[in-house]
Amino acid sequence: MEIVISSRLGPSLTTLLNTMPAIVPKSKAPGVDFCGVDDYYYIVRSDLGCYMRSTNFNEGKDLNVYSLHPSCQGGEHYLAHEADYFFIIKGETYRRVSSMNTDTDAVVYNLHPNCQGGDHYLSAFGYFYIIFQSKGVYRRVTCLNTDSDAVEYSLRPSCRDGLYYWGIKGHYYFVKPHDKWGIQYYQTTNFNAIEDAKTYSFHPDVLNFLPGGLAITQGSAFGTWEAIKTISNDSNTPITWNKKITRKVGYAKEKMSSIEHNWSVSISASYQSGALTEAIAKYQFSLTTQYGGKSVNTEKENWSEATDVEESVSLTLQPREKIYIWQYQLGLGKKSVLFCRDMKFNGNPNPPTEVPLPPSNQ
Repeated sequence: MEIVISSRLGPSLTTLLNTMPAIVPKSKAPGVDFCGVDDYYYIVRSDLGCYMRSTNFNEGKDLNVYSLHPSCQGGEHYLAHEADYFFIIKGETYRRVSSMNTDTDAVVYNLHPNCQGGDHYLSAFGYFYIIFQSKGVYRRVTCLNTDSDAVEYSLRPSCRDGLYYWGIKGHYYFVKPHDKWGIQYYQTTNFNAIEDAKTYSFHPDVLNFLPGGLAITQGSAFGTWEAIKTISNDSNTPITWNKKITRKVGYAKEKMSSIEHNWSVSISASYQSGALTEAIAKYQFSLTTQYGGKSVNTEKENWSEATDVEESVSLTLQPREKIYIWQYQLGLGKKSVLFCRDMKFNGNPNPPTEVPLPPSNQ
């Protein structure tokens, strides 16, 4: 008896991983960084003007969101030191503050030339660490201003592909690219030998705050033309169709409100209720498909609460003619969340193919 084994086994694991939305790495997300001190961990979203503080990323504990003081925004790197100081690096200088929310005790220092140009910065064990990923090394110093007690070490290959790095008094952490288990972060005490490393997953409420995380928890972004009305002339003579059509325009805030349910949001008036998730959704739509986005700029769309809008339409239809009215919508996963102003009229039952929104610069 001959046994035939089918080759149609479905996509490989590599293919599946390549199609999963990924977290945007620090190298492609200006103003985004992690840092930690004592019992707190921070995710800085300078691009959104705020940061999240938590006591446990894995369990999603104590998720508090605060405004980032204007003087603390626009940093290239953020790190926290055990003396409860935060360091914001911009070019050849860094700003040390005791609060990123109030800019308290601010002092600006020069960054020593040997400490410049790092891909990631963190603090742990009383030291500062500068990671040079392309070189495969990291530099340990006791002062970023003087390069004191500098020592360079090799960075173990399994530690080189981190998307973000941060530290606390007794541990280093780094976020790994997504694998078959999703987005995870590692805890270790040695970048040269990570046999002691512990692996943790991010709680969904934390993922929602990460750049690209919305696609992981809600589903990748999509853009589609939905047929909102079909008009037909079944007679043998031309007719004029004069009626009002109703369509939804705006942002379905209620569909996204659950994202903030476990966040304690204490931010400025510029972010009223629901406005933070709106900003995160805008960012998600602007990303490329690699990160679960749609590569479109939605800034000029109507982001107020979605409402039904009536519009008068007058059309002349020829005998046996059909007219299809389409509206462009953006969504995440399977639910539409932004009902755009763009409409199209055509005689084709197939939806239009063009994207009516301008491309993003992400």
